[in-house]
Amino acid sequence: MARKVRVNTLTKRLKDRYGYAMTVLRGLVKTDFKMRYQGSFLGVAWSVLKPLLLFVVMYIVFAKFLRLTDHTSTYPVVLLLGVCSWQFVSETIGIGLRSIVDRGDLLRKVHFPNYIVVVSASIGSLISLGINYAVVLVFALFQHVEFTWRVLWLPINLVELYAVSLALALIFATCYVYFRDIAHIWEVLSQILFYAMPIMYPLSYVTDKGGVYASLAKLELLNPIAQTIQDIRHNFIAPATQPTVWNSFNSWWEKSIPLVIVIVLAWFSVYIFRRNSRRFAEVM
Repeated sequence: MARKVRVNTLTKRLKDRYGYAMTVLRGLVKTDFKMRYQGSFLGVAWSVLKPLLLFVVMYIVFAKFLRLTDHTSTYPVVLLLGVCSWQFVSETIGIGLRSIVDRGDLLRKVHFPNYIVVVSASIGSLISLGINYAVVLVFALFQHVEFTWRVLWLPINLVELYAVSLALALIFATCYVYFRDIAHIWEVLSQILFYAMPIMYPLSYVTDKGGVYASLAKLELLNPIAQTIQDIRHNFIAPATQPTVWNSFNSWWEKSIPLVIVIVLAWFSVYIFRRNSRRFAEVM
């Protein structure tokens, strides 16, 4: 009986503290997702078409013409999965960094935690990712992909991908309030990251060259975004052909570097956002 009372008390406290914030969050997520495709003829279908069109271009250019493949039947699905995952990261940060400024009028009129605006933008991108992954699953079934027990790790991989994306969105959103140049910097940085990570080309293409290239391939895996996308590919589609940080390094301290970076990045993003959020309305 006492345990039930404690649970009810805890539930009430959480509801009193976060109930209003959750109500605002749900409203913003619905509004953001509707506004994202408002006025377009295809609407929500663009959340699928954009990564699909990018996948088609990349597959024709890099797989067919430049022959940058791992020469397996699952490579097209692996490529599509990587494109969809990167699209989520890019979209979360790109929309999230502008969210505070774009919602400036609302933040000045209605009192609620500022971070909800950035979180709502990230959840909209997360919904699109779910739709894209459903498309990837259909492609995988057509390619007769043999799924393994490793798909059980996917929720953890997605949590990590979401955490690093949201952390970067919070940092860039804070900086964007003071420096509008951050948007242009992110456009350039996102292109650099896209080509520096094994998304359009298989990581094995680099490792097979040996020597310095093999070392560079390992360094790529220490990037938490690349590490997570490779883990998703490994666990979802092709465990036999996708190198990951877990099978490329021997010592645990090396394997834990991407996770440590994510944790530090998450802490720093919350710290810098909370420290500056009270002044957002004044600066804007």
